Amino acid sequence: MAQINKKTLLCLVVLAVAFLTETHAQITPPPPGPPAPPGFPIDAGLVGVLAAGLLYGIRKKVKGN
Repeated sequence: MAQINKKTLLCLVVLAVAFLTETHAQITPPPPGPPAPPGFPIDAGLVGVLAAGLLYGIRKKVKGN
């Protein structure tokens, strides 16, 4: 069986202690906030449609059709 170097053993012990203390040091998450108000969500889809309409209108205005 291979003999473990003292430096390697020390590194393993330090890493083990670091990981064990990290797992015990976690805080509890905050409580969830209030629910979102009801309404019409403005997401990327609506913004994309508005941008496409704006660009189409500008193109039609410049071409003159």
